[in-house]
Amino acid sequence: MTAVHHRYATVSGRQLFYREAGRPEAPTVVLLHGFPTSSFMFRDLIPRLAGDFHVIAPDHLGFGFSDAPSVDEVDYTFDALTDLTEGLLETLGVTRYAIYVQDYGAPIGWRLALRHPDAITAIISQNGNGYDEGFVEEFWEGIWRYHREGDAAEAAVRGALSLEAIRWQYLTGEPHPDLVSPDTWTHDHALVSRPGNDEVQLALFRDYATNPPLYPALHRYLRERQVPVLAVWGKNDQIFGPAGAEAFARDTDDAEIHLLDGGHFVLESRVDEVASYVTTFLHRREPAA
Repeated sequence: MTAVHHRYATVSGRQLFYREAGRPEAPTVVLLHGFPTSSFMFRDLIPRLAGDFHVIAPDHLGFGFSDAPSVDEVDYTFDALTDLTEGLLETLGVTRYAIYVQDYGAPIGWRLALRHPDAITAIISQNGNGYDEGFVEEFWEGIWRYHREGDAAEAAVRGALSLEAIRWQYLTGEPHPDLVSPDTWTHDHALVSRPGNDEVQLALFRDYATNPPLYPALHRYLRERQVPVLAVWGKNDQIFGPAGAEAFARDTDDAEIHLLDGGHFVLESRVDEVASYVTTFLHRREPAA
């Protein structure tokens, strides 16, 4: 069995938790989680990749077991989360790597790619959006309204922190909900319910407005660099729809796209299938592999 190490590193005075597995000399894959979870979402994927790759999965600041300072101490933005991820990789001596992005992990991954285009060997997106058509309007309307109206529209987005809303993210669109462990939404809810963490999450909801304006630069990067892209997407996702996966084909000549029968957290029911696609893709597409 592959050993998965649970470690901490101090970056810019903040303690970041990360999971690491595989041989350090193997090609590196950095797994970037989304809301409202942590590297916990990759707990079953990491051992399946670590036989062939060096895998690093950090918890973003404010999530999981990483530090979660208050909004009075830290300005929570996607730029700031990217700065810390960048600092962690520098601390670990990682200079070339593939990124695997999901949900919030996508805008962090896109920033890393735009800042360090030569560092990225491949992109894997699991419901990690980079195109306007990926947004499912029914879900996002409340967040767009929060961007426009601020505190007057806060109640709707604050509801996303409830246990029921987090459970909805895991089960909606999943044809076999009995395959999804209640540990998932219970674990996530407990961590986002820490004192003051609601304000952290609201700050990131507000800052999400900075992400779609990055998309044209991302698309230009994909067209110019032709970095290998794999989309393994839960096609029943009611947050980021399958059009977001299919759109990668516009800018990447040979984007590999697989729409799986699952929802936003498709790893909970299709981890073996996802791991097989990722491993095959990286061996075939990534030069370092």
